[in-house]
Amino acid sequence: MRPERPGEGPTWSVVSSMQFGIFTVGDVTPDPTTGRTPSEHERIKAMVAIARKAEEVGLDVFATGEHHNPPFVPSSPTTMLGYIAAQTDRIILSTSTTLITTNDPVKIAEDFAMLQHLADGRVDLMMGRGNTGPVYPWFGKDIRQGIPLAIENYALLHQLWREEVVDWQGRFRTPLQSFTSTPRPLDGVAPFVWHGSIRSPEIAEQAAYYGDGFFANNIFWPKEHFQKLIELYRERYAHYGHGTPEQAYVGLGGQVFMRRNSQDAVREFRPYFDNAPVYGHGPSLEEFTEQTPLTVGSPQEVIEKTLAFRESFGDYQRQLFLMDHAGLPLKTVLEQLDLLGEEVVPVLREEFARNRPAAVPDGPTHAARVAARNEESVDGETMEVAK
Repeated sequence: MRPERPGEGPTWSVVSSMQFGIFTVGDVTPDPTTGRTPSEHERIKAMVAIARKAEEVGLDVFATGEHHNPPFVPSSPTTMLGYIAAQTDRIILSTSTTLITTNDPVKIAEDFAMLQHLADGRVDLMMGRGNTGPVYPWFGKDIRQGIPLAIENYALLHQLWREEVVDWQGRFRTPLQSFTSTPRPLDGVAPFVWHGSIRSPEIAEQAAYYGDGFFANNIFWPKEHFQKLIELYRERYAHYGHGTPEQAYVGLGGQVFMRRNSQDAVREFRPYFDNAPVYGHGPSLEEFTEQTPLTVGSPQEVIEKTLAFRESFGDYQRQLFLMDHAGLPLKTVLEQLDLLGEEVVPVLREEFARNRPAAVPDGPTHAARVAARNEESVDGETMEVAK
């Protein structure tokens, strides 16, 4: 079922307390049940089809990773997201990793501001260091400087989006003198930034310092590890004066495979799990589903496990699912998205909204952030007049 286009009738809305979506790592993996490996062209086109389907079934976010090595294809996220922007109307387009360590912050500032204009503001991004060590020397960087690179490069990016003329000097790139990044952010409001991490408290601290979002991609490790990171982020967010710990912006990852009958889901997904590049030949499917957010079963089982995230991490703003990996054919992924959009997300929206404190912010959108900026400006002018 496709939501109607503007002028055709009711439409899905991306403005909600919580945002639900999917993220892709863009792996080109053989289908273990057929032995067939899609071409890079097929995989890239499939990712576009998946993004369009995500909007069609009413999801809020589509996010792509960034990789520069086989067997992955998304080496140019803004190119892909710009193409998807032209074929969609409402869905927020994001990255699930933008390599802040090996990309030039000047180029990130330019590329995402351009994408922001083309997509009419439906853009945010997630900063990360990635999980591929060799990417550092490929781009002339030293992996031993990963954290310092992430901190310095983001400080520059943050400044480039907020100051018209920038003078800057640091350790890892040539100085800037009277430099203006173009185009300027749409409406004078930079894209919302998430800082993604699976292990680094320094990144949680960085997100808190700037008042940005923190995305804990809790797909591989037990929840106790991520509880510590998220608690640190919330405490430091409040420490830096951005609001209460409960008002911090938290995002979570997840992995699901569904069939209406849970036994069918387990039977169908097992060969994909057993041969997946990321976790194949390790813990069993049963062990992995017990210890991580991976859910293989019925839509109701996905609902129950996802709702339990709030018990572990508190109210949060964004939930992304990984659904198109490990060689799953496009037809199967599209069927999964139908189940997610029609049977899972509507229930999650209702249940997560239940008893949600009014002070907890909604998922970030460009329109809401522009409105908040304008309101602050009016309040500031009123205070000046009062003086």
